[in-house]
Amino acid sequence: MFKNKVTDVFFDLDHTLWDFDKNSAHTFQKIFIDQKINVELNDFLKVYVPANLKFWKLYREEKITKEELRYQRLKSVFDEMRYPATDDTIHLLSEEYINHLSSFNSLFPNTIEVLNYLQPNYKLHIITNGFQEVQEKKLRNSGIHGFFDQIIDSEMAGVKKPNPIIFNLALNKAGAKPERSLMIGDSLEADILGAKSLGFHTIHFNAHRENSHDLAPIIYDLEEIKSFL
Repeated sequence: MFKNKVTDVFFDLDHTLWDFDKNSAHTFQKIFIDQKINVELNDFLKVYVPANLKFWKLYREEKITKEELRYQRLKSVFDEMRYPATDDTIHLLSEEYINHLSSFNSLFPNTIEVLNYLQPNYKLHIITNGFQEVQEKKLRNSGIHGFFDQIIDSEMAGVKKPNPIIFNLALNKAGAKPERSLMIGDSLEADILGAKSLGFHTIHFNAHRENSHDLAPIIYDLEEIKSFL
C-alpha cells in the first residue's frame, strides 16, 4: 500500500516498539522490593496503568508538568489503594522508577525483525513524547538505537505530539516530506491524528486493543508492517 509512496518511516517508541507495560511492571517489582513497599503488584498495576494513561494525557495537553506527572500518577494510586505512602516515599519511588525503567528492555514481538526488514529501503526515525534522558537509554539498552537516523523527543521540540511543531521538526531533521512519510504508533490522538494533520501516511499499532476505526490501517503485530512496505 505504501511501498512506492514512502521514503521515511517514523515510529513512536513506548507501546509501539518498546513494551512499556511489561518493562514498567518489572521496574515496579524491583523498586517495591528494594524499598519494602508492601502492596500486591498486580493489584497496584490494575490501578496504575489507567492512571498513568490519564496523567500522560494531561501532560500531553500541557495541563500538568513533568514533575506533577511523575508524582500524581503514584500519589493517586496509593490513595485509591489506601496505602499510607508519604510524600517522601512517593518522590523516592518516582526517582527510582525513572532510574531503573530503562534497565528492562523487552521489545514487542518482531521489532528487530521488522526494523531489519525496513532499514535497507527506508530511513527510520523516532518521534516520542517520552523524557529525553530515559528514551535515549531505552533505545541503547534494548539494542535498537542504531536503526534510527533521527530521534525526536518532546523535550527537544518544546511541545508534545499531536502538536504539529514536533512533527515538523522531525520532518526538517530527517529532510523528509510528509506525503513521503509514514507514522506508526499506538496512540490515535498523539500519533495517528497528529501525523495525519500534516499529511503523513499512518498505521495504527493497536497495542491497547481499542475499537476498530477508519482513521488508518490497523495492525496488531509489528510483522504486519511488511504487508504495507
